[in-house]
Order: sequence, then structure tokens, then C-alpha cells
Amino acid sequence: MDRVPTVASRGGADAYTARWRRSAHRARIALRRSGVDYFRGDGSDWIALAGLMLLVPAITCATLLDPVWFSPALLALPIVVGGLLLRPASLLSLYAAAAAALIVESLRLGSYLQEPAAVTPGTVLTVAACGFFGLVLAQFRARVGVPWRRGGTMLFDLRERIRVQSALPRLPQGWHREMALRPAGGQSFSGDFVVAARTNGGRTLEVVLTDVSGKGMDAASRALLLSGAFGGLLGSLPPHGFLPAANGYLLRQDWDEGFATSIHLVLDLDSGDYELLSAGHPPALQLHAGSGRWEEKAAEGPLLGVYDGAEFDAVKGSLAPGDVLMLFTDGLVETSDQELSEGIDRLTGEADRYVATGFEGAAWHLIEACAKDVNDDRALLLLSRRA
Repeated sequence: MDRVPTVASRGGADAYTARWRRSAHRARIALRRSGVDYFRGDGSDWIALAGLMLLVPAITCATLLDPVWFSPALLALPIVVGGLLLRPASLLSLYAAAAAALIVESLRLGSYLQEPAAVTPGTVLTVAACGFFGLVLAQFRARVGVPWRRGGTMLFDLRERIRVQSALPRLPQGWHREMALRPAGGQSFSGDFVVAARTNGGRTLEVVLTDVSGKGMDAASRALLLSGAFGGLLGSLPPHGFLPAANGYLLRQDWDEGFATSIHLVLDLDSGDYELLSAGHPPALQLHAGSGRWEEKAAEGPLLGVYDGAEFDAVKGSLAPGDVLMLFTDGLVETSDQELSEGIDRLTGEADRYVATGFEGAAWHLIEACAKDVNDDRALLLLSRRA
């Protein structure tokens, strides 16, 4: 007679299955969390160490079986990878395993004088050199505190933050704006940056174009810091209080090379009236549609970060329908063999070609046509009021 399972036995089996599923779920969550932490650079490096420690004997076995195809110098591969993945303490364990593998290969393959595929002094030097540079790299990463897996992500994030902070807000119908920025040497980071905001209930556009001392990557860290600080100041202070506050901020940083030039535009989007305040920055250029002539708008003011109590005098103007206003940094118009006035003449001459097209896409082309010195940061901002 068949035995019928009792309710208690079925309940026990179900409870065991439920416990097993919960345990498997917890293990899966822990493994996934560990993988995410490791990718972000926050977790332990034991997974990479275990994998590389297994790779060393695998390479050793392959070398002993066929030293012609699997050279003893292949041990440099896990050492190089370890320099990118492991912390210095873990890296020393990997080096010990690689050294032991070289000793085993040397004993088993015999002297390199009789066997060309054996371990030679050149092989030892190659593996040792890779180990030295890997250890230097690992110590550098440990000192900086940024794992290599996050280094590229952080640089990309910093670049995107600068790009987002430099984006110009949308303007009401009848206005056109565009911005072009070219870092020195074709790099991704620049010492020129823009912060902009619409204030006064959206009726006013405030734009600040700043050129930090230095070029490219040398000025990028300071530009990122200043762009965040200037973005917080813009709109939080009256227009005439921005540059004095920015000057005080730079003075408090006490940088060895801490000066910057800046130009602050305050534009009434209803009337077209504007004010320009400058801190040692090149003048703005306004195209008057009625006459077709360019006018320099030069405001007076010292460099930011030079001395306390600096005063900045505003220059006023108005954009009529069809008028254009250009703000730019000195890298666009000034070089070692070209005066500022010559560069401005060249810029206005090139800009005249875009009058008929309404300056659509002109900022990028003007930088390409006028800024021949690619070793300096270049930025150009165009604002036009449509006829």
C-alpha cells in the first residue's frame, strides 16, 4: 500500500524550499552589490586578486607545456593588470606569486644557454620593470584616492558639469543666442567658462564670461571651482554686486596664479537695454543693424583676484531689432604676434559674412576662422535680436 505524505512532511519541505530561496536571494543581492561597489571603486579588490592569482599558475603551466608559444614574459600580463586593479598591499602578494612562477619555470625549463625559450635575464628584467611601474601606479591611485575604474567616469562627469553650467537659458521669441568654446590643444577642459541665468522673473538675462589664468587642463580645476561659485552668486546679488563678490572670492582662495578676467552682461529682454561690467576683459562688440557698423563696448575694471576693494564701472547700451552683441575671450583675438585691435578687426570682418543669415551657427565658424592659436582657450558668445 502506497504511503501518503503527511501535511507535516509537505510543510517541512515547503519551509526548506522557502529558506533555500531566501538564502539564494540574499547571496545574489550581496554578489550584485559587491560587483557594483567594485565597479565604482568602493569595494574590496579580492575578486581581482583571486582572478589574477589563478592566472599566474595557468600561465606557468602553459609555459611549461609549450614555452615557444607561451613565453615566460607572459607573466608581465597579470602584473600590468594588477597595477591597474589592485591596491599596493594586494599587489605585493601578486608579485610574490609571479616571482615564484619565474623560479619554477627557470628550474623546469633549464638554462637559457641550452634552451632559447627558457627564462632569460631579459625576461626577468621585463617582468620586474612592469612590476615597478605597476606599483608606482597603484601607490599614486592610493594617494589620490580615485580608483582607475572611476577616474575616467569622474573626468567625464566634470566635463559634463562644466558643459551644463555653460549652457545658455532659453530666450523668448525674437532673440537668438549661441555659445562656442574651444579648449587649448584640443583638450576636453578649458579655462574659459560661461554662467548664465534669467533673473527678475525671467525679464532679465545675466551672462558672465570668464577667462581663468592658465590654459587647458592647468586652468580646468580652477575654472570648475569658479564656475560653481559664480553660478551661485549670479542672480543672488544685485548686478552691480556680482563682480565685487567674485573678486573677494578669488582673493580668499589665495592661489599662486589666481587672477581671472570676466565680463558681466545684464540684458533686459523686453526693451533690449543692457549694461556691461568688465574685470580686465576684452571689450564686447555690438553690430548696429541700421548702420552696419561694429562698435566696441569697453567697460572699466581691474582683474579679478588682484586687490581688494576693486570697483567696476558699467557701460550701457541697447540692442535694437537686427542688432548683434558678441562677447569673447582674448584667445580669440590676441596672439603673441597679433595685437588685440588687429584681432578684433579680423573678427568683425569675418562676422560681416553672417549678417545676411542672421548669425545662425556663426559662433563655431568664427572661432575656426579667427582663432589660429590652438594653444589657447577660445570662447565666443553671440546674442542677436531678430528684426
